[in-house]
Amino acid sequence: MPDFHIDPNIAKARTLATDFYLEPQYFEASKEKIFAHSWQFIGDTDHVKEQGWVTPVNLLDQFLTEPLLLSRDKQGKVHCLSNVCTHRGNLLVERPCKLHDVRCKYHGRRFQLDGKFLSMPEFKEVENFPSEEDNLTNLPLFTLGKWIFTALKQEHAPELFFREMLDRIGWMPFQDFNYRPDLSKDYFVDAHWALYCENYLEGFHIPFVHAGLNAVIDYGNYTTEIFPYSNLQLGIAKEGELAFDLPPSSPDFGKSVAGYYFWVFPNMMFNFYPWGLSINIVKPITVDKTKVSFLSYVWDESKLRQGAGANLHQVEMEDEDVVQQVQKGIRSRFYKHGRYSVTRETGTHHFHQLIAEFMK
Repeated sequence: MPDFHIDPNIAKARTLATDFYLEPQYFEASKEKIFAHSWQFIGDTDHVKEQGWVTPVNLLDQFLTEPLLLSRDKQGKVHCLSNVCTHRGNLLVERPCKLHDVRCKYHGRRFQLDGKFLSMPEFKEVENFPSEEDNLTNLPLFTLGKWIFTALKQEHAPELFFREMLDRIGWMPFQDFNYRPDLSKDYFVDAHWALYCENYLEGFHIPFVHAGLNAVIDYGNYTTEIFPYSNLQLGIAKEGELAFDLPPSSPDFGKSVAGYYFWVFPNMMFNFYPWGLSINIVKPITVDKTKVSFLSYVWDESKLRQGAGANLHQVEMEDEDVVQQVQKGIRSRFYKHGRYSVTRETGTHHFHQLIAEFMK
C-alpha cells in the first residue's frame, strides 16, 4: 500500500495520491479500515416509536451491506442488533413491524427485543448451549436528538465525532424536526465517494460554481473550524438575507448565520438552515460511483425555499458536474497530486489527514 501520508503543515502538504481514488484495492480496504471503524447514521427514533417496534437497516447497502435491526424493547430502550440469526445465518426481520419477540422463520429460534436468546426447538441434546454467542450482537448506539448512529467496531468514543455539533447547535429543538420524504432524494454520482466529500469540505469553489448560493452567502466571512473527527463551515448571510434567530445561549449570538455546515468523518454532512436540517449521507458503491442520500427534516416550514438552503437540488447538480469532471481528470497520466489553499482548503486538508490515519 502506498504511503498516503499528508504533511500536517498545509503550506507544505500535497493532496492524496490519485491511487486512492482509482485503485479498487484501496476502495475495498477502506471498508474495514475507515467505515467499519467510524460512526454511521442508521435512522431516527421515529422508526421505533413504540415498545415492540423493530425496523431492519441495511448499513451502507452495496458497500458494507451489514444487516442490522433497530428495536425498542418492552422497557422502552432502543437497541441496534445484528439482524442475522445465530443458528444458520438467516435474516430475521424483513420489514418494519411490531413484535413481542423476534422469531426466525427458518427453524424457530427466538430472541428478546434486546437481542438475548430465548428458545430453540430440538436443541435439548446440544452441549454447552445456549452461550453468549447465541445472543444477537448488540451494537453501540449514540443518539443526537432523534438521530441514531452506530459503529461496527467501537474504537472511538462518539463524543469525538459529535461533541462540537451538540455544543454549537444543541439549543435547537431537535424533537420538533419532522422527516419529509417529499423533500428527500437520492442522487447517484459518477465519482469516488471521497471526491464528493472533498468538494463539500471547502467553500473555495462557491463563487465559481454556485452563483445562487454565492448571492446569499457572504463569502468573505465564510469560515471553517476544524475538530478531531469533524468540522464546521459557518455560512454568514449577506445583509437582508434569511438568517437564524439565534438565542442568547448560542455561541454565535449576534452573528447573521445563514447555515451551519457540519461534516462528520468519513461520510456524513449535517446542514442546518433556518427551516430545518438536510442530512447528506455519502454511500460508496464502486470506486467511481457514489449514492448520496439527502434526508430533509423540517423545523419551520414558513422558511422553506429561502436563503442558503432554498434550492438544494440546484446546488447538488452544480456540485455533481464538477466532481464528475474531477473523476475523469484524475485518470490523467500527468496528474498525481495537488496543493492546498492555506486559507480556503483547511477542511479538505483535514479530511486527507484522517484518511491517511485510518488507512495505515
